[in-house]
Amino acid sequence: MTSVILEPTKTNNDEYLQNLVEQNKAKVSAEFLNDLRQTAVTEIQNLKLPHRRDEEWQFTDISELLQTNFQVAQNVELSTEALNPFILPEASASRLVFVNGYYAANLSDVSGLPDGVFVSNLSEFAAYAQKQEFVKYLGQQKGDVFTTLNTTGLTDAAMVWVNPDVVVETPIHLLFLTIISKTAAISQPRILIVAQRNSKLNLVEYYGAVAKNCSDVPRNLPYLTNVVSEIYIEENAEINHTRIQRESGDGFQIARSAIVQSRDSRYTCNDINFGGKLSRHQLDIYQNGEQTETNLYGLTLIGREQTSDTHSAIYLNHPYGTTNQLHKCIVDNAAHAVFNGKVFVPKPAQLTNAAQLNRNLLLSPKARINTKPELQITADNVKCSHGATVSQLEADELFYLRSRGLTEENAKHLLLDAFAAEILDKIPLKSLRQRLSQCVACRTLEIE
Repeated sequence: MTSVILEPTKTNNDEYLQNLVEQNKAKVSAEFLNDLRQTAVTEIQNLKLPHRRDEEWQFTDISELLQTNFQVAQNVELSTEALNPFILPEASASRLVFVNGYYAANLSDVSGLPDGVFVSNLSEFAAYAQKQEFVKYLGQQKGDVFTTLNTTGLTDAAMVWVNPDVVVETPIHLLFLTIISKTAAISQPRILIVAQRNSKLNLVEYYGAVAKNCSDVPRNLPYLTNVVSEIYIEENAEINHTRIQRESGDGFQIARSAIVQSRDSRYTCNDINFGGKLSRHQLDIYQNGEQTETNLYGLTLIGREQTSDTHSAIYLNHPYGTTNQLHKCIVDNAAHAVFNGKVFVPKPAQLTNAAQLNRNLLLSPKARINTKPELQITADNVKCSHGATVSQLEADELFYLRSRGLTEENAKHLLLDAFAAEILDKIPLKSLRQRLSQCVACRTLEIE
């Protein structure tokens, strides 16, 4: 049977967006957000939803998403017992929880954090700090339609604010859970993180679904998570950021993370994508100072008919900047992975060092990968490299392991575990590394 890709007409585009915006209007907002939201409502009138004719979306079909009538998610209580599988021991007293996009104060616990760091939702933060302290950060990332849509419905946000010279040893866990229901719901989480001068923190951003059994199993219960994260790293500050996407087998996730780095700052992102029927993560890095360091490590593991799209853009705007990016994909069954990484090195960015590599394993004849690493260089005194590989499991490696007494199945598992471990080992939390390693083992058991 030949599949037909349904491209949205402008009329359908307008109606779909207008319906979502109108639902956002019905929600009550804090007064200081009204101007920001109204500006977004005006801007979205001039934007359109993407389709396959757009270069940035040519490999990702969102027609199924556009055929789903999403309703704004309801505020539903979640029991402590249901939360237990998602708790990280290292962050048991430094956890912020949102359920269906709503702040869950009864499930959150930040008592283990030191003075000088504030972690809470936007309403509590507004009482903690003067408006002018964060208004210059919140809502500054604009441009694409999904980011603007998120802003039209902005009523709350997860806030992390670290004062100058504060080193936060305890990991901060931002947990966003969706309770799966028969109603196709949309939630729009917003995150604002500000690490001020000479500060340091370790952050875990986790997206998951609450289900009776493994959430990976599709149940024809779709939902949409449209998330925007804004991260500001001031002079000589450092953030180690682990982002986990474990939406359900019916979930859609559209995400954008915008990171702005000042001089001498350091940012590391461990981006793990295992869940979702369709997911897309746009990661934008702006190096706004000299001697700035960026490390991006990614792992995508998908099967069945999942689609996972990772787009990144790194702007090295000043001298002595460095960036290192390694993104790996394991694609099984009829799944489809997309990677598009861009590195911009303009003339002012002399003496920079940029490396980018995308490595992919296809485990099935129907599995697909579209990869496009890009370097755009106008500076003349730089060290830059980029590349991509697409392959199957090496026959020689399988033969070597089988000659040592392993079965073919165990040999495949061992190779896949080693392939994924290069990324998972960079996650600083031991309990999270172990859980994700178990997920890799469980998912790869389907390999024939």
